[in-house]
Amino acid sequence: MAEIAAPHAPRPAAWRRSLLSALQIGLPAIALLVMLAVIFSIRPAAMSYFGFNLLFKLSVPLVLAALAQMMVIMLGDIDLSNGAFVGLITCVTALYLQDWPALTILAYLAAVAAYAGFGLLIHIRQLPSIIVTLGMSFIWLGLAVILLPAPGGLAPAWLSGFMSWQPPLMPLPIWLALIAAAIGHLVITRSSYGAVLRGAGGNPRSVERAGWSITGIRVAVYGAAGLLACLAGLTLTGLTTSGDANVAPAYTLLGVGAVILGGGAFTGGIVSPVGTVTGALTLSLAGSLLSFLQVPPTWQIGAQGGILFLVLAGRVLLSQSAR
Repeated sequence: MAEIAAPHAPRPAAWRRSLLSALQIGLPAIALLVMLAVIFSIRPAAMSYFGFNLLFKLSVPLVLAALAQMMVIMLGDIDLSNGAFVGLITCVTALYLQDWPALTILAYLAAVAAYAGFGLLIHIRQLPSIIVTLGMSFIWLGLAVILLPAPGGLAPAWLSGFMSWQPPLMPLPIWLALIAAAIGHLVITRSSYGAVLRGAGGNPRSVERAGWSITGIRVAVYGAAGLLACLAGLTLTGLTTSGDANVAPAYTLLGVGAVILGGGAFTGGIVSPVGTVTGALTLSLAGSLLSFLQVPPTWQIGAQGGILFLVLAGRVLLSQSAR
């Protein structure tokens, strides 16, 4: 009888598995709330409109850069040029958008088209994305340094004015993060075309047998990633009011961390726009938390990595417990 009952050994109840899965998905949000609680306990005055605006002011460019990285990871690739491209856009914006808006828009479109072109090159030649995008990062950085060897330029007044706008109810960074998460969720998670895009990363042969062009999808996804990175550069210029070729190198790995933290996988096809936005907000807030805890700036990057490691370790443990 014992041998017969062995295959039916007790497993976690369905409700327990559901709870653990929900905790795994919501772990970045839990980490975000915990960090906010710590900050509010140290500085109760931060629990205000002005306080939230100050805490998340620099999160919008990271959210957009993380979503750009998410698009590429959705295909099973990785983009090491993300941060350098954002830096190039800040230089172009600060130098030309105010006086030559039409020319600047053409430059944006050319940069996005180049992003899509590199995606086509990776697919046609079957090249490792990590190598191609690493080469792209040197191209973007070189162009940015040629345009603006030292930080400078000036953001248009309307752009800096928009980024300092104070809408009702919630600060602008929270509104923009919610809008980005909602649009990403509707397009990537809920729409039928989003299923095709995710399938192109998870099971490209099935998508191709269904009549879709994998080449076209990859070009479109890389183009969308370039557009999101372009928007990240625009918003960053509006916040800093100037251009800098080296302003966003950390965005590359922080974007990867936000995607994985939010439930994405390097295997392709598994991403969560809402999770990615939450992960980006969490990593952005980690810097503020470390400042409140008076961690020296030289230690803050390592401490951010430690926070990321702890949250990811929690995801792994919850995933194993849910099995």
